[in-house]
Amino acid sequence: MQEKLKAILDQAVAQINESQEIERLNEIRVSVLGKKGELTSVLKSMKEVAPEDRPKVGQMVNEARTQLEELLEEKRVAFAKKLREEQIKKETIDVTLPAKKPAMGHRHPNTIALEEIETIFTGMGYEVVEGPEVEYDYYNFEALNIPANHPAKDEQDTFYINSNIVLRTQTSSVQVHEMEKGKLPIRMIAPGRVFRSDEVDATHSPSFHQVEGLVIDKNITFADLKGTLAEFAKQLFGEDTKVKFRPHHFPFTEPSAEMDVSCFKCGGKGCRFCKGSGWIEILGCGMVHPHVLEMSGIDPNEYVGFAFGVGLERVALLKYEIDDMRLLYENDERFLRQF
Repeated sequence: MQEKLKAILDQAVAQINESQEIERLNEIRVSVLGKKGELTSVLKSMKEVAPEDRPKVGQMVNEARTQLEELLEEKRVAFAKKLREEQIKKETIDVTLPAKKPAMGHRHPNTIALEEIETIFTGMGYEVVEGPEVEYDYYNFEALNIPANHPAKDEQDTFYINSNIVLRTQTSSVQVHEMEKGKLPIRMIAPGRVFRSDEVDATHSPSFHQVEGLVIDKNITFADLKGTLAEFAKQLFGEDTKVKFRPHHFPFTEPSAEMDVSCFKCGGKGCRFCKGSGWIEILGCGMVHPHVLEMSGIDPNEYVGFAFGVGLERVALLKYEIDDMRLLYENDERFLRQF
């Protein structure tokens, strides 16, 4: 039995000394000291040893186990230290190298255009007012002189929640809320997201943004409207920008007009950007319809005003010469980093 124990111990010590990795030490531990290991099998065969020799054999087994465990632990620590040293060499940090810059966010082209528009109008004394995107049909249509049978209320144009509630199709509804407050005069712009049932293509989206403006005061004329929008165009597109008004129809304004600006690429001479006309359509405007004033509790004989509305995406597309509106919503960093 002593010779068997010595053979097991010598063989295990040799295997431990020859091992080159921690995984091999684990294999040796299991094969010698495990439940089915060689030393354990010796203990299980103690019944074959004479009773008077059992204490001595048991002591020899325990000493062998202790010696092997100490040797295994010593070898494991040596391996761990070596691995740690190699890891430190590989992961050495040179503190003199410049640090990696964190990725910084960037303003969206729509945000840049909106901030510029807001800066222009607040500089003229306007207030920026926001309102709900989910709106009553009354504020979105009827209070703006758009009756129940108007084509704009068709389900092909509008997202209805129910018969009385819609996703707003224009931010003009915010103007109605402000007029109903009765705090006159009013000088405001209402930026925000609007919804229309449009197919997605290069120039249309079911969700887009508008900036609508409203002025209500005494003795306001169309000349005030023209002067305000001419100044807005010059600050947005350049001092040499000219404006042109074409008669149009909007239910909530009378008279109404579409405003064009001279092409800021060719100076009005005609180019691919303005399709050879020298002019670019930019917004709709007009004098507030008297019936709209009446429905909001304002006396049209005492107060008059003008309103206008511009598509924020249209401004961004024109200002930054973007050909496809869908690029604004795809969140491609390669595109957004250009602004």
